[in-house]
Amino acid sequence: MRAVLVLEDGQTFEGRAYGATGETLGEIVFNTGMTGYQETLTDPSYHKQIVVMTAPHIGNTGVNDEDDESRQYWVAGYVVRDPARRPSNWRAQRSLDEDLVAQGIVGISGIDTRQLTRVLRTAGVMRAGIFSGEALASDDALLSKVRGAAEMKGAHLADEVSVTEPYVVEPVGEQKAHVVAVDLGIKAMTPEQMAQRGIKVTVVPSATTASSILAMNPDGVFFSNGPGDPAAAERAVATLREVLDAKVPFFGICFGNQILGRALGYGTYKLQFGHRGINQPVMDRTTGKVEITAHNHGFAVDAPLEGDSQSPSGYGRVKVSHVCLNDDVVEGLECLDIPAFSVQYHPEAAAGPHDASYLFDRFLDLMKGER
Repeated sequence: MRAVLVLEDGQTFEGRAYGATGETLGEIVFNTGMTGYQETLTDPSYHKQIVVMTAPHIGNTGVNDEDDESRQYWVAGYVVRDPARRPSNWRAQRSLDEDLVAQGIVGISGIDTRQLTRVLRTAGVMRAGIFSGEALASDDALLSKVRGAAEMKGAHLADEVSVTEPYVVEPVGEQKAHVVAVDLGIKAMTPEQMAQRGIKVTVVPSATTASSILAMNPDGVFFSNGPGDPAAAERAVATLREVLDAKVPFFGICFGNQILGRALGYGTYKLQFGHRGINQPVMDRTTGKVEITAHNHGFAVDAPLEGDSQSPSGYGRVKVSHVCLNDDVVEGLECLDIPAFSVQYHPEAAAGPHDASYLFDRFLDLMKGER
């Protein structure tokens, strides 16, 4: 079945329907990972985004029930070049296209994703739409729909992907600490990584107040990854400031890094095309080690790269602990006068390399008072 991808700037790509048919709108972004499509599809940080896979062959290993990172597929749409005709993997329980249909994800295949990626790298990410079946209309009508869609800048989306009730992930072996994790779009592997280190994790909804968090008497507080513009997450920033004021050890990942940056008084800004994939080089300035890391973010913290700076909100000295070697984007913050740090990438490595899993050990050390 014919399908059309329409970009906000008027460019169109014609291909075949893949997954569900119909209409979908969102911000179009590209993911450079060679593997991990199931983890990508179930990452809540992709809410309201149409994802272009730069790897040409998608669906080869099918899907299973073990690798999901959340309760559903979150992408607004899916763009691939060559979908697998049939899955071939001993863990596969069904094909990817079957899941896309079942979950109503409208996609397109058979287009030149390399050309599309070059467009997005040059012009920047933008709004787009995928149309197939009865949703097809004139090019002008489809472009009008795309240009009428909501922009990612200014979008507050964490509440749409967060759990509505708390749940607990029990530690493996002896309990060494208790962490309250605020779900802004958390991935399942994150509390699992903590649990493997003897940390009991209580995952709470995004709207949980600081007083409720502190009433649980946690050894540490964690803010997860998630979708949307950190500038629109004023409630999360205010909540984190109360946690910082209470001197409870804090660790943030991705969106949580941006929330820490804003709580400390720094700004955030939208990247031209963002970092999305499992092959991004980052330097840990503490050790000088270069890590290959998993990313999914379109916004970044605007903090001084060199030396220590004073938190504009009065939380003392702050340094940029990690930096992206591709473009010098801030990839981590460390507070020197309060027990708090964060990274912009995804150390839980789902899917992705395990170079950065030591950060969960750092969090445990911080909760033990070992800076």
